[in-house]
Parts: sequence; C-alpha cells; structure tokens
Amino acid sequence: MEILGASLRICVDDLEAAVPFYERLAGGRAQRFRRGEVEVAAVGSFLLMSGPETELEILRKVSATIAVRDVDEAHRLLAELGARVVAGPVPTPGGRNLLAVHPDGAVFEYVDRRG
Repeated sequence: MEILGASLRICVDDLEAAVPFYERLAGGRAQRFRRGEVEVAAVGSFLLMSGPETELEILRKVSATIAVRDVDEAHRLLAELGARVVAGPVPTPGGRNLLAVHPDGAVFEYVDRRG
C-alpha cells in the first residue's frame, strides 16, 4: 500500500472564520464540500469540519485521514494486519474511502482519488 500523505482533522465552531487563517497558513485555497450535515474545507494538510455536535462527536474519533493510491489495496492490507474495517470502501465526492480501527484501537480514514 502506498501512502501519499495525511490530513489533520480539525473540528471548528465557525468554518467561515477558520478558513482564511488556514488558507494563509497553508498558502492555498480551500476546497469545500458537504458530508451529510457537516461542512468541510480541505486546505493543504488540514481538513476543517463544522456542523452539528452529534456529527462532530463521531468525526473526532478519527485520528487522521490517510491518502492512499488505492483504497481496495489498503483494505486488503489492513485486514491482513488485523485491522477492522468498520465502513467502506464507499464513494465520496473526491474518490473512495474507508474507516478502519487498527489493532491498537486508533481509528483512521483511508481515501483515494479513484471514482
């Protein structure tokens, strides 16, 4: 499995107020999308999320988002290594993702850009 990078997940109260800071910090424009009731802005290595507390409570349990070349390959390797895939792979606005609980209990989202 080839890991291409990671995004830090940050829950914010006010996405509109937070985005300009992270755009300046990362030196780029935010890509925005919605995931259910949660508004998301991807800026460089930061993934900003804002929405209802019930949704954010679940999202806070995910340590980071790991970009991989192929989610199916990640799924096979994670299962082989004893991780438990709890969701996915499923399509997302930018590709596919899955959620996995590692043997140590850490939860990660794995994403690719395949459709």
